[in-house]
Amino acid sequence: MLKKIKNYFLSGLVVFLPLALTVYLIFLAMNFAEGIFGKFLKPIFAENFGFYFSGLSIIMGVYVIVVIGFLVTHFIGKKVYDFFENLLIKVPIVKQIYPALKEMVVFLFTRDRMGSFGKVVIAEYPRKGMYALGFLTNESAEKISRLTGKELCNVFIPSAPGPLTGYVTLIPKKEIILTDISIEEAFKFIVSGGVVNPI
Repeated sequence: MLKKIKNYFLSGLVVFLPLALTVYLIFLAMNFAEGIFGKFLKPIFAENFGFYFSGLSIIMGVYVIVVIGFLVTHFIGKKVYDFFENLLIKVPIVKQIYPALKEMVVFLFTRDRMGSFGKVVIAEYPRKGMYALGFLTNESAEKISRLTGKELCNVFIPSAPGPLTGYVTLIPKKEIILTDISIEEAFKFIVSGGVVNPI
């Protein structure tokens, strides 16, 4: 009887936990959006339409992001964005954080990556005979390759279960195995601790 209860509990946990975490993350996103847009939207909608609900802040957040995307992809908007970004990266502390975060976001969310870069690769790490999934991010600096006498590439090896942290490794280009695994499949593999294999 106890064994059956244990099996039921584990089966329920498999269903409940991912669902609960998904709802929790949506809740955090709604609270974040509410904190930014809610105080402005609530009085406007309450006075003019007689209603307001928290989901409006999420809709407004998505709308603002789309508008920003529209503006920065057009000539004038891009010029203005470039001007302010150049000012931003001259600010102490910000100039150390912002460029790195921007590169990470561009790497994760844009699909127009050049050639093989941005692809999921397999490399022997942390020792020979042991393999790890990684993200090919760039060719190594020429001076580094010159010092080692090898053509190297920068490979980001993510850690589980948080794939945004990990190790930047310099691996000889000839030792890197390119795959057709998508970024999304690799993320699922890492977050699940290897339980969910790439299709």
